[in-house]
Order: sequence, then C-alpha cells, then structure tokens
Amino acid sequence: MAKIRIIDATLRDGMHAVGHRFTPEDMATIAAALDAAGVDTIEIGHGDGLGGSTFQYGFAVASDEDYLKAVSSVLTRTKLDILILPGIGTEPDIELGAKYGAKVARIATHVTEADIGAQHIAFSKKLGLEAVGFLMMAHMAPVETVVEQAKLFESYGADLVYVTDSAGAMLPWQVSEKIAAVKAAVSIPVGFHGHNNLGLAIANTIAAVQAGAGCVDGCLCGLGAGSGNAQTEVLAAVFDLMKIDTGIDLYAAMDAAEDLVRPRMRRPQAIDKLGLSIGWAGVYGSFLLHSIRAGERFGVDPRDILVELGRMKTVGGQEDLIIDVAAKLAAEKAKQHALAE
Repeated sequence: MAKIRIIDATLRDGMHAVGHRFTPEDMATIAAALDAAGVDTIEIGHGDGLGGSTFQYGFAVASDEDYLKAVSSVLTRTKLDILILPGIGTEPDIELGAKYGAKVARIATHVTEADIGAQHIAFSKKLGLEAVGFLMMAHMAPVETVVEQAKLFESYGADLVYVTDSAGAMLPWQVSEKIAAVKAAVSIPVGFHGHNNLGLAIANTIAAVQAGAGCVDGCLCGLGAGSGNAQTEVLAAVFDLMKIDTGIDLYAAMDAAEDLVRPRMRRPQAIDKLGLSIGWAGVYGSFLLHSIRAGERFGVDPRDILVELGRMKTVGGQEDLIIDVAAKLAAEKAKQHALAE
C-alpha cells in the first residue's frame, strides 16, 4: 500500500483561528490525542511561528517555552515540529525547540524569498533537525519561480520542500502543475499545505498527492487561518478510501477533533463571506482577524480591506498595512459621504 505522511498543524495554524488563546494545557491535551491517533508529526507554537507572540502578530497566552514543555512531555511516538519565519524566529528559537525535543524545523518564507531562509536551514541541520523549506503564498508566483525557489531550498540542505497555498487561492490544476514541476526538479520529497477559503483544501491535497507530494498538512476540524485547512480526520478517511496508508487511527482522529478541538473553537470553521474573500482576493489567511478588528475600528467592510490587500499583493509579515488600508478606506468613505450631502 502507498504511504503518505501527514503533518498536523492544529496547534500552530489553529492558533490563528483562536486568537493565539490555546493554553499549554490545551495544547498538551490535543497533542496527546494526536500522538495516540498515530499522527506522524505535529507542529506547535504561535500561529506565526516561534517568536511570533508580539504586538505586531498578536500575543499568545503563554511563552513558546511553556508550550514546548507542555507538548513534549506527552509525546511518545509523534515527532514535534516547529515553524520559523526568518525575521521573526531566530537561532535561539530553533535551539529552544531542539531543547524540548523538536525533530523538525519548517523554515517559512514568501514564495520568492527562499534565500532568506538559508542560514535557518543550515542551523537546523547543525542541530540534527529535519529541515523543511516552506514556500508560502505559492499562488503568487509562476511555476518557474516556484521551481527555482524549491531548488534553492534544496541547495541550502533542506530535507523536504513545501508548496504552500497560504491564501487558499489555488485551484486543483494549479496545485498539480506546481507540485509536479517541483517534484521533477528536486531530489528531495515535496509537500503541500492548503487552506480552505475556496472550499478546495481536500481536493487540492488530493491533487498534490496524485502529482507526487509525499507529505501533506492537515488540522483537526480544519482549524486554521482564514477558512481553515484540510481536516486531518477527513484526510485520514479519504486516503484510506484511496488505499493510501497514513498510519492514523481514523476513529481516534475523529474523537480528537469532535471531543477536544471543537469545544475549544471560538467560532465555526466555515467558509463565510470573509474567508471566501481571502481566497478570492488571494490574501494571506492570518489577515482575517486583523481585518475584522480594523473594520470594526474604522467602520469599513472587512471585505473591502481584504480585497485591497490582495490588490496590493501584500504578503505575510505586512500586518501593519491592515490598519493603513482600513484608515484609507474610511477616509475615502467619509469623503464620498461629504460630497453626497
């Protein structure tokens, strides 16, 4: 039977959806259930990776060390994974992860900026971690650029390279095209991370696997930025029907999603008008809650904020622009109102 590796990001990407409010106890409880279900690897931490708990990205309720300590204490077979965004996470953050038993470090850059992750890949390898190059917002670059950047990550020593649909803006044929091209160009495994803003996270993940991806991401209940991610429990069921082994106990994954994650969700993980706007406009998924708050503050429709951010081709790390855009839209709205009087 064919095999596929699933990395569950409930305790990292899912932090966006709960406003970074999971406690260390929450994380330990869910991590223990994922471990018992046989999930290969779980990623934990602030939604923007280690070091992300700041005014810019939103404060978590506990420190990275508290989360790492809590989760590492309950894992018996599942590998612990940390996310590092160069410019946010630094070498001491990678060292902290390694101290608490992390086996995987995913180095996430914009799809055109693999070069800023070179030293992070090298340092992770120095510490004996599996180093993963994570190309975010892959919908924004043509196939040739994605391939070029994937090859750069491979040249830096990455053990695995990801094509990442951070905005949930890709269609299945686009996923297939980019995964197949990267697979043909590198000698390391290829992975895929998809969001569900257009309702295509599962379909896109299937397309990725059929195009050659050997590793894919999921989250219990789909909990993640924007309209969420592919649901880990659904992936386990779908791949079982496809005769692809995930190593996951389906009932245990279902129970973890329904009994542990769903009660902790702040709102349903649905494709609402704002989530759909993210996928349609091609905007970074974690901009959602920031745009809602900015819309309330300035009295403008968050959809208009998201669409303008998409028009500006903003990327992760530019959360500060959300306030600027909201203020600009509010000023334009006031001007139009004044002219109409």
